[in-house]
Amino acid sequence: MSGVHTSLFINGIWTDSVGGTTLSVLDPATGDIIGTASHAGLPDLEKAVDAVAAGFNVWRKVSAFERSKKMRRAANLLRDRVESIARTLTLEEGKPLAEARAEVMGAADVIDWFAEEARRTYGKVIPARHEGVYQLLIKEPVGPVAAFSPWNFPISLSVRKIAAALAAGCSIILKGPEEAPAACATLFRAFEEADVPPGVVNLVFGSPAQISEYLIPHPVIRKISFTGSTAVGKQLAALAGRYMKRATMELGGHAPVIVFEDADVAAAAKSLVALKFRNAGQVCWAPTRFIVQRDVYDGFVDGFLAETRALNLGSGLEPETTMGPLAHERRVAAVGGLIRDAVEHGAEVRIGGGPVGGSGFFFAPTVLTSASVESRIMNEEPFGPIATIVPFTDFDEAVRESNRLAYGLAAFAYTKSAKTANLIAEAVESGMVTINHFGFALPEVPFGGIKDSGYGSEGGPEAIDSYLTTKFVSQSGI
Repeated sequence: MSGVHTSLFINGIWTDSVGGTTLSVLDPATGDIIGTASHAGLPDLEKAVDAVAAGFNVWRKVSAFERSKKMRRAANLLRDRVESIARTLTLEEGKPLAEARAEVMGAADVIDWFAEEARRTYGKVIPARHEGVYQLLIKEPVGPVAAFSPWNFPISLSVRKIAAALAAGCSIILKGPEEAPAACATLFRAFEEADVPPGVVNLVFGSPAQISEYLIPHPVIRKISFTGSTAVGKQLAALAGRYMKRATMELGGHAPVIVFEDADVAAAAKSLVALKFRNAGQVCWAPTRFIVQRDVYDGFVDGFLAETRALNLGSGLEPETTMGPLAHERRVAAVGGLIRDAVEHGAEVRIGGGPVGGSGFFFAPTVLTSASVESRIMNEEPFGPIATIVPFTDFDEAVRESNRLAYGLAAFAYTKSAKTANLIAEAVESGMVTINHFGFALPEVPFGGIKDSGYGSEGGPEAIDSYLTTKFVSQSGI
């Protein structure tokens, strides 16, 4: 992939920015420059807005049946190209090839799901009080969308926004991740080759602040969708609110995991290590605070450490690798700072604890015990390969710790008791709760948080609702 250049995609044309500015793309496994991406300036954003407005006027008139067919064609193109796309994704973002393949195939499933939802955006007839009156509820596309997608899942997080918008009849401008531009661009090539009309899907890269400050207030844009940190999300939500723009915000998390004494501790440790260190921990829903009942605490810690030692850290291109590098050097510094602070507050590093020498941005999978609630790691989203394990005595104590933070994206629990499972599902403050297995991120289920983790859904039937407006029509034949 050496020397690959990714252009902007505006109005159905792959084009470099008017100013000719480019951004370097690094391989996180080596730190080497492997490509460039075109950097959009204001003239490019103006072109994109003109294109998305024209694209909306065309796409909204395409029948849901025809939109669905084009979307399914794009999904099949992704499946046909899974190996080449996965390799590009691994080179740019670092995750193991197996995870990259799963991301591509999952993205195709998301497109198929929304392609079917496109044909089911039903309205309804409301019984009238008077003879000869028809009361109709009609669903219409909200309009052109501005979407912002991060680098940790450059395909699957982008496709949720694109597919929902297209299914509803909206056009979209996606501000893609500069760290993984070529991987993200493969989505747009699929839609382009599936004959989605020019201007319906548009891709730009560049300064996040400049792009958001231009697109969100723009009168053409009717809806915002953002995935990223809570801090940035609050700024964009405030800007969207100022201009009365509908918004979906999928923000940060700090997922608690409650392991009760009656759980299958060995099975829980095995599955949780895989979930914790997926994508080197750079996952919004990643389990982070492990809250384990005292009677099984030592056994869980031992099992978790054993499974962590079995991880193979290396380049995502190597078949034996189970955890790749962090995406960029900034994450190495951020994760290291959290661990140093935790140790200063009394935490014990049981395994890992620092970057791995040599080229690239590798960081050892790290497990901490005895972490203080005053430490940053117990309060800030780590977004890296750090697990903290703390004990609890009773149900109420576990719930208090789970709900202590303002985050509310995801939560996990392990128990053999149906009663405990029901109680914890009700008590934990989270947009998503999974018990005894991993049940998030399927196309057909809701995906989103509460509290400081955002609002709205990017999965399930609920996801398309925010791309549709409700129009009421009352008609009399008299």
